[in-house]
Amino acid sequence: MRTILIQLDTDAHPSVFDRVVAVDAGVDEVFSYGGVQPDTVEGLVHGAIFTRGPDDLRNTALFIGGSDLETAERVADRAQQAFFGPLRVSVLLDPSGCNTTAAAAVIAVSRHVDLGDCRATVLGATGPVGRRVAHLLASEGAEVRIGSRSLAKAERLRESLRKRLPDGRLLPCQTATEAETEAACRDADVLVAAGAAGVQLVSPSLRQHWSRLRVAVDLNAVPPAGVAGIDPADRGVERDGTFCYGAIGVGGWKMKIHKAAVRRLFESNDQVLDTDAIYRLARSLILSDG
Repeated sequence: MRTILIQLDTDAHPSVFDRVVAVDAGVDEVFSYGGVQPDTVEGLVHGAIFTRGPDDLRNTALFIGGSDLETAERVADRAQQAFFGPLRVSVLLDPSGCNTTAAAAVIAVSRHVDLGDCRATVLGATGPVGRRVAHLLASEGAEVRIGSRSLAKAERLRESLRKRLPDGRLLPCQTATEAETEAACRDADVLVAAGAAGVQLVSPSLRQHWSRLRVAVDLNAVPPAGVAGIDPADRGVERDGTFCYGAIGVGGWKMKIHKAAVRRLFESNDQVLDTDAIYRLARSLILSDG
């Protein structure tokens, strides 16, 4: 029986990137739907679960994406509410690639520091990828400074994360100016920049002051670099005592995780691959490779 991945995207045009990765992961058919909202997803889900018998539903799965993280999360919740009994299919949630990219970034960091005993600053933390990086770092016990140009947004993210991680060590920080960014990154062991494409968050003058920094990850692949001095292709390159990772360096692992997550969907019909599940899969894939 042919495998079918049903792509439910909250944007008007379903992501071409996600569709290509699904094909490269070995999916036989990809059905793509754009503009999907929480109140419109039930009919699409019913179309998926009523067309095959329970024993065959492992060959159908849902991929939920789009650029609006919160809407995608609500779509995923409503999709799962439409399941009942054995009539269900596996679900992968990865809007804007946030879960697979964050998993790759945090695993890169973990190769050089003990996550449970480090201070980490996440710049652009209130964006889709930044939110997931902050979540994963805090879940591993790191002290996480949530950097955002808006302190109010950083505080809201802290409260949201604490619902899942009540013991998380989370500190909201405003990073609208160089002085604020310098303060947020001072004494940090780890820096992850997850800002918008083409925006430099850390200038050369800032970077040279952080002597304690062990690992720096820049997830921006569009010039200028989000963190001055990091090349997009860097993968653990040591520069002035700091292990550096660029967007392309991390991206190779992200792609490996993404494809593996898609393939995992078709092992059974009852999986939900969200932030934590994708991270566990990523650790088994990457850390086992050494």
